[in-house]
Amino acid sequence: MPRIRLLSREDIRQALDMPTAIARMKEAYAALSGGRATAPVRQSLPIPEHKGQVLIMPAWLPYTGAVSVKIVSAYPENRGQQLPFIQGLVVVLDAADGRPLAIMNGEYLTALRTGAGAGLATDLLAKKDAEVAAIFGPGVQGRTQLEAVCAVRDIRRTYVFGRTPEKTGAFAREMTTLLNHEVLPATEPAQLREADIVCTATSSHTPVFAHADVAPGTHINGVGSFRPDMAEIPVETIQAAKVVVDQRAACLSEAGDIIQPLNRKLIDENHIHSEIGEIVSGDVAGRTSPDEITLFKSVGNAAQDLAAAAHIVKEAERRGLGVEVEV
Repeated sequence: MPRIRLLSREDIRQALDMPTAIARMKEAYAALSGGRATAPVRQSLPIPEHKGQVLIMPAWLPYTGAVSVKIVSAYPENRGQQLPFIQGLVVVLDAADGRPLAIMNGEYLTALRTGAGAGLATDLLAKKDAEVAAIFGPGVQGRTQLEAVCAVRDIRRTYVFGRTPEKTGAFAREMTTLLNHEVLPATEPAQLREADIVCTATSSHTPVFAHADVAPGTHINGVGSFRPDMAEIPVETIQAAKVVVDQRAACLSEAGDIIQPLNRKLIDENHIHSEIGEIVSGDVAGRTSPDEITLFKSVGNAAQDLAAAAHIVKEAERRGLGVEVEV
């Protein structure tokens, strides 16, 4: 009988650490920009009655020998019910014969690969001597964002900006212990001016900081907003920044941070400097000045999911992680 492996959050954590995840994202983004990946723009199913949506994200990366489909839900009001904002599953198939190989936790995988993508962008675009970070959104995504930034830069202090003091304080204490550097709840917006690296991981519909508080030379990872009506980054920052995206087609279809200023004629499509994969491949330069503001805008791509999931499946098989069941 066919067998399939079920993998939990803890199984994923054991199978794929952050430095390795960043390496897998480097491969995935290069394949995506180089035309060696099939990852259609995701399908969105709105659930207006419950103010949520369900996303369907398939991908094929020939070099992995696998195909994946992620089903992920995004329900902002879950926070008030002590439920995750993002939940989901990733199914991995053998590309040669279509056999289902594994089903795994999609919530943690999404956070891990999103953090790893931002970590790669930080490595390519942030100043080499960056040492102060700022995180907007002390949730699951904020954790992996900070973990990834610390994997590629020697961070000595982080400011955390959150809506609730209790959650922000708990995040700061947890990450101080985990990462062994000073993580502090932000007490005033102007503290952002100290940051060399800024990560936004919220579901905000309006900018979460003021452009006046962005210092020259800052690198920004904008990963929270993924719909045209959502925007975390001020328009002035978008205009001033060298904008790098995960995938042009996806960002022009989904990223409110880019779509809104485009619609207002404040930028045009040529304002997008490049895809991150084009910088990975050496086709386009990244940062060229210590004072320029760089911005990585990501709405997430199924190629990221598959690159991470294929590695996890192989490592889980090698180490006997998860539970195998007959189907």
